[in-house]
Amino acid sequence: MNSSSSKISFDWKFVSDQKSISNRDRRDVPTILAVDALFTIEINNEIYFQAELAILEFYKSLYRWKEGMTKDEIPEFHYYTIEYDDYEAGAILSMIPFSDKARVKTIWAEIDIYNVFELNYIVKEFLALEATLRKDIEEYYEINIDRFIKHIPFTIRENEDELRG
Repeated sequence: MNSSSSKISFDWKFVSDQKSISNRDRRDVPTILAVDALFTIEINNEIYFQAELAILEFYKSLYRWKEGMTKDEIPEFHYYTIEYDDYEAGAILSMIPFSDKARVKTIWAEIDIYNVFELNYIVKEFLALEATLRKDIEEYYEINIDRFIKHIPFTIRENEDELRG
């Protein structure tokens, strides 16, 4: 597949009730993890990934990835959840940069598709995802993410290279 023609899109639909969380729940981990959304990734108009995610936990993974970026380095993005512990095949969702390209991978793929994106394009899309998801979460649930961020569980796997094989 020509990497210049690869396109990605993200979509989500909140499945938790709007009143399921409020700013006063910012330290309530079970409530935070119960906020779910059906998250979909399409690559070239085909559903590549679709799953219900603990959306605040997923958002924190994006936020931490963005915070780890520097002018000279774009880190790999990996999303793990504390609600799932079988990561022998890798992260639930990853974006892996190499050279001036990147791949998006998931252990829960709907279709087997080899995808390679221009690095600048995929980074721009992931940054837009982080910003738009934050805005949508804050508006839908009427919460301030900044009050939650340090309390949202975050899972990191030190041996990600070993897991990828």
